[in-house]
Amino acid sequence: MITRIGFGLLIAVLLGACGPTTSSKSPFQGTDITGVDWGKDFNLTDHHGQRRTLADFHGKVVALFFGYTHCPDVCPTTLGELALTLKKLGKDADKVQVLFVTLDPARDTSAVLAQYVPSFNPSFLGLTGSEAEVAQVAKTFKVFYQKQDKGSKAGYFLDHSANTFVFDPQGRLRLMYGFGVGTGPIIHDINQLLSGK
Repeated sequence: MITRIGFGLLIAVLLGACGPTTSSKSPFQGTDITGVDWGKDFNLTDHHGQRRTLADFHGKVVALFFGYTHCPDVCPTTLGELALTLKKLGKDADKVQVLFVTLDPARDTSAVLAQYVPSFNPSFLGLTGSEAEVAQVAKTFKVFYQKQDKGSKAGYFLDHSANTFVFDPQGRLRLMYGFGVGTGPIIHDINQLLSGK
């Protein structure tokens, strides 16, 4: 006859057998989203007027962020953080491409993006498209955004998700970072991706 304690141990063993048999600790400090079935690609126009897809950056780590140039805080802070990340990477910075996708194509023309985005780092590229194209890419990456008319002189604002997405050099979506994560985890993880993790 199985005692209550024995029965509890038996259940624990059986439940344990249903889980993974080995520990699989991620080598990354960001949120590891390897294998998700979303965020696979985009097709937008960069601030030079060239059509871009993820394949254009094969062989590089790609950091993708969605925002808009009238953003008062989150967007410039994130782009500044990514610029500092590249600076700290030193010679490996040329193995990384930062892309800024505008969620406000009505105001963020290619000319506006060409002034705004490279001001953080000359290698950064701004991406835009029609309202429908931008909406489709945002949906592909599960990015939320919504216009808020505050009645200010600056016009409307956008409430939007503030995640940065990172692809490995093979073009696979691997990592996601929330706002204000700092350069340390991103640098660590980029080095991991460049080493083949």
